[in-house]
Amino acid sequence: MARKLYVGNLPYDTAEQDLQSLFATAGTVDTVNVIRDMATGRARGFAFVEMGSDDEAQAAISQFNNYQMGGRNLTVNEAKPKTSGGGFGGGDFGGKRRRSEPRW
Repeated sequence: MARKLYVGNLPYDTAEQDLQSLFATAGTVDTVNVIRDMATGRARGFAFVEMGSDDEAQAAISQFNNYQMGGRNLTVNEAKPKTSGGGFGGGDFGGKRRRSEPRW
C-alpha cells in the first residue's frame, strides 16, 4: 500500500491546514496538497495527503472515507499514479494516425 492518499469531494473552501489537522488524528502527515484552479486559485474539490507510513495511510482511509466535512462525504483512497496521454489511447488517437494535410 502506498502512503499517498487521494481525498475527493472536498468543500471548495478547504485549506491545507484543515486537512493537516484532520488527518493528523490518524497519524503523521508528511504533505498536504489541495489542488487549485490555475486561473482563479479556488480549490477544485480534491487533494493529496501523504502519510508517514503505510499503516497510518490505511488508518486514515478507514477513518475518513465517507467522513462528513462541510456537508459533504469525503472520498479517501490510495492515490493512483498519473497516467500519460490525453484519454485517446495514449495520445495517438486510438492507434490511427490522423492526416496532417488536406485531402483535396
